[in-house]
Amino acid sequence: MGENVLSISDSSFEAEVIKAEMPVFVDFWAPWCGPCKAIGPLVEELAAAYDGKIKFAKCNVDDNPSTPTKFGIQAIPTLMIFKGGEVVERITGMVPKAKLEAALNKALE
Repeated sequence: MGENVLSISDSSFEAEVIKAEMPVFVDFWAPWCGPCKAIGPLVEELAAAYDGKIKFAKCNVDDNPSTPTKFGIQAIPTLMIFKGGEVVERITGMVPKAKLEAALNKALE
């Protein structure tokens, strides 16, 4: 994982995401998921581009089952943006970079 992307767990989720001062982009993924691996470098790239404006985190759904269950995640990758502890955007599957950038920019408004 890149230096701009934090690895979070069920136990750190509330402190790192819900109580965060800035918007948080969370990538729910699993090591065996092909599309998750494919979108990983894109998440890293965006994390570097939005450094200091949006916090980026990854949550391995196999190791941390309660958080994905809480948010009703049924497919991965699921990418969610939290702002003020609330979900403001939810994107499932492999999507173009432009779609992610649009969602990130909207979260900064």
